[in-house]
Amino acid sequence: MRFAAVLNRDGGTLRTTDLSAFSDQMRRTLEAAGHSVGIDIVAGKDIVATLDSVASKRGVDIVLAGGGDGTISAAAARLMGRKKALAILPAGTMNLFARGLGIPQTLDAAVKSFADGEVIAVDVATANGKPFVHQFSIGLHARMVQLRQNMEFGSRLGKMQASARAAWATIKNPSAMKVTLAIGEAEIVTRTTGIGVTNNLFGEGHLPYADNPAGGVLGIYVTVAQQRGELVRFLFDIARGRWRASQHVEIHQADRVILKIHSAARKFRAVMDGELVGLDRETTIEIHPGALNVLIPARSAQAKAA
Repeated sequence: MRFAAVLNRDGGTLRTTDLSAFSDQMRRTLEAAGHSVGIDIVAGKDIVATLDSVASKRGVDIVLAGGGDGTISAAAARLMGRKKALAILPAGTMNLFARGLGIPQTLDAAVKSFADGEVIAVDVATANGKPFVHQFSIGLHARMVQLRQNMEFGSRLGKMQASARAAWATIKNPSAMKVTLAIGEAEIVTRTTGIGVTNNLFGEGHLPYADNPAGGVLGIYVTVAQQRGELVRFLFDIARGRWRASQHVEIHQADRVILKIHSAARKFRAVMDGELVGLDRETTIEIHPGALNVLIPARSAQAKAA
């Protein structure tokens, strides 16, 4: 297969990686397995333009994207509905979409898994037409990301520590918003401190990622916790992957949901795949089954087919 790798030198763990040495090793690994690879190492501000260019090339079979959540999401958006497949180099903090695909979490191991990987089709979701591969969220998560952006950190560990500080600051002073959720024929009006809509339901007993990335449903998680103590227990449940057992979250599933904000929407933001975005008064979120081809390790493909 013909690979085109796009590495964000400003993103995730690649900021502290010797990208010249890593690129040489990547080339040797893939070429030894009979593949060809071209490698672009670019600044974060040039990622979108480079991905646009690579995705449009006829001679490319696999776009290998390396960086944080924003880089992977941008690559998926450009490959949605196309024959080219996405290979994810897990260089972010949590790499949740990559985990759901069974991709090894170290850079070298991920590249080795691509050498004999297999292409499968997985789902993509959209919010008002904008694709995301992991989650669209409002409330607690968006506030936490907003606070974290004002903190300084230079490593993956530093980002995790900043996230913990931002989470504590958020639950110390939570704000609720009035929303309407239209799920199928049902309409739910509620005040909530947070809602997450996910590309497939999260699995149990581990970090929040989908066990089945081709399940064909949105997961809709509505936080019912309001007080500080409840929010602490809610976050503890999330950390342990105890979604269904938690008393502080309501879970729904559908292939389409309409989210309407009745509070002053200009006061709030949303998060899509880890990136802060504006929050519209009304957002239609849909799942698109099998809309993205991805390259995954052969053993993961066999397990998902079993």
